[in-house]
Amino acid sequence: MKKAIVSVINDLVTDQRINKSCLVLQELGYEVLLVGRRRKQSLPLPSRPYVMHRVWLLFERGPLFYACFNVRLFFVLLWRRADLLFANDLDTLLPNYLISRIKNIPLVYDSHEYFTETPELVHRPQVQNIWKRLEAALVPQLRRMITVNESIAELFRKKYNVEVFVVRNIPPRHTAASAAVPVSLTLANDKPVILLQGSGINIQRGAEELVEAMQYVQHGQLLIIGGGDVIGQLKQMTRDLQLTDKITFMPPMPFEQLYNYTRQASIGLSIDKDTNINYRYSLPNKLFDYIHAGVPVLVSPLTEIKKIVDQWQVGETISSHEPRSIAHHIDVLLTDKEKLAMYRRNCTEAVAALNWENEKQVLIKILKQYDRT
Repeated sequence: MKKAIVSVINDLVTDQRINKSCLVLQELGYEVLLVGRRRKQSLPLPSRPYVMHRVWLLFERGPLFYACFNVRLFFVLLWRRADLLFANDLDTLLPNYLISRIKNIPLVYDSHEYFTETPELVHRPQVQNIWKRLEAALVPQLRRMITVNESIAELFRKKYNVEVFVVRNIPPRHTAASAAVPVSLTLANDKPVILLQGSGINIQRGAEELVEAMQYVQHGQLLIIGGGDVIGQLKQMTRDLQLTDKITFMPPMPFEQLYNYTRQASIGLSIDKDTNINYRYSLPNKLFDYIHAGVPVLVSPLTEIKKIVDQWQVGETISSHEPRSIAHHIDVLLTDKEKLAMYRRNCTEAVAALNWENEKQVLIKILKQYDRT
């Protein structure tokens, strides 16, 4: 059997895109090994139909973390047989590229974002320059690559003159039919749920303003599910603003479970700020998660997100990140029952087109090209 090694720098549990890629590789006859990292707070690995391996590192962040992970990944790839390497994001590309050259193995590169323009790097120009130089050295050597939407694909095409395919991170249709509603969901109160979910609730994603906005929201309560750099700050803000009766936090959870909570929301939020190129052209997983759960959305008017919302009429956009403005949008939407019902119906129609069963055909076509390489 052909063997594929898929690598990513996260802890594997919550990443839907990685799981879908591994399952497609299996459909194409590959035996899959997925390699990631283990953190002190990592959830146990769920049961999946492929092999998963997480490496322990002495460091959990910073330059030494990235260096250690890349060295460990290099030796994992060196000592295991593979017929295909599948690197996810720039922070796994170097060891994959080196091993692909040493062993003459085809390499698939999937960039989940415009990595070098994330806010974590934009404000650290020396570190950003290192990643930019690495990207400039490696990406032009690739015959083709994958990314998450057309806007980011066009940036890579213009910058590096490579063939770029778009595979959006869309859930499978069967999720809605197979998931069961949890027995209980203990929240701050019994008002309609406003949901913000994600594994990357970080700076400049509007979460701080959202917590402040809850001072003024009259008709709903906020549920935040996931992790990220600002979760600790958000919890402290909630206590300082005396909003514990309006805001509930839940930790990251496997995506197989997350849907059961998503579908109980009245509104799903995605309010990243247009402060950097990566966010400007982002198309977050949670947007499609909300749509598949039949949850109307309230989003920032960012390029790719607005395209989906406008085309399918599944929600509305905010006019600013000023907390009172966010609160106004939330309350107006929550009290317009007819509009919410229309958006929910439109979500159902959108799912007929926006589903992984359709989207994965692009990935299958790409991977078959590597088979012929």
